[in-house]
Amino acid sequence: MKILYLEDDIALSETVAEFLCDEGFDVVSVYDGEEALEAIFRGNFDMLLLDVNVPHINGFKLLSELREANITTPAIFTTSLNSIDDLSKGYDAGADDYIKKPFVLKELLFRIKALLKREFKTQNEVTQITQEICFNTLTHELILHDQKVLLHPKEVLLLKLLLKHKNECVSFEEIYQNVWSFEAAHSDMSLRTYIKNLRKHLGKERILSIKKVGYKFVQE
Repeated sequence: MKILYLEDDIALSETVAEFLCDEGFDVVSVYDGEEALEAIFRGNFDMLLLDVNVPHINGFKLLSELREANITTPAIFTTSLNSIDDLSKGYDAGADDYIKKPFVLKELLFRIKALLKREFKTQNEVTQITQEICFNTLTHELILHDQKVLLHPKEVLLLKLLLKHKNECVSFEEIYQNVWSFEAAHSDMSLRTYIKNLRKHLGKERILSIKKVGYKFVQE
C-alpha cells in the first residue's frame, strides 16, 4: 500500500515514515501543501495522511480541492488542532478519519489498517464497464457479451490498476512498478501489446494514451 504523508515537522515525518515503512507500507513524504498536490496528481496513492498547518496550502484546503477533483483516496488528518470546529472542518473537507497529536504510532497504524480494510470491503468485486462488459476483480474474469475472455496475467494486473484509478492518468512508472515484479525486465513494446489486447476487448476509446506520461481508463 502506498501512502502520501504530508508533515512539515521533519523529525516527526521521518519517525512516522520509518515506522510505517517497517510495517510494510510505501511512504512518500512531502512537507508543504503544494508539494503534496503535485505528488498526488503525478502519482497514485492508497492513503493520504495530512497535517493541517503546513506551508502554502493547508491540509483542509488541499483535501477540499482533491475531493472537488473527484479524487476519493482515503484520507486521515494528523493534527494538533483539536476543537470541535476543527474536527468539523476536517470531516467537511472530506476526511475519513482524524487523529490528534501527539499520537501513539500503533494507534495510527490501527486507524490506517481499519480504514483500508473498510475501503476494500466497500469495493464492488464486479466492475461494470459497459452494459455488455464486466470484470471480476477477485476471479479475474472478463465477461464480454456473456462470454468469458482469457487474459494474460499481466493484462489482468494492468486492467485492475487502470480500473482502480479510472478517469485518472496512470504513469508508465506506476504501471511498471505494479505490473512487473522487481526481478522481471519490462519493455515499452510489451506494455503496448497488453494495451492493444485490452483495447481489442474493451474498445479503443476506453484506454487513452497520454503522450509521454501513461494511460487513462475512461468510464462515464
